[in-house]
Amino acid sequence: MHGISLDPDTEIVEERYAVVYAPRAKRGRFPEECVKVMDSEAAALAAADISQNRYPARVIGPARSSEGLRLYYLVRWLQERT
Repeated sequence: MHGISLDPDTEIVEERYAVVYAPRAKRGRFPEECVKVMDSEAAALAAADISQNRYPARVIGPARSSEGLRLYYLVRWLQERT
């Protein structure tokens, strides 16, 4: 996905549940400061606050961009976006 390979021997870049600050629905990658990694899908759903643009999601990351930023890539939203 998005040129990111998951290495089964490390836990640096992996698929995780998260709450993502996303004012625009079209984005597919998010800087680290916009992502709060959660322990479970239930925790991500409970911590979401749609009125504040904080959506539960499944993400891959963190990965370094060519600019040196740590990014998370969207796998899927856990709730329908409006």
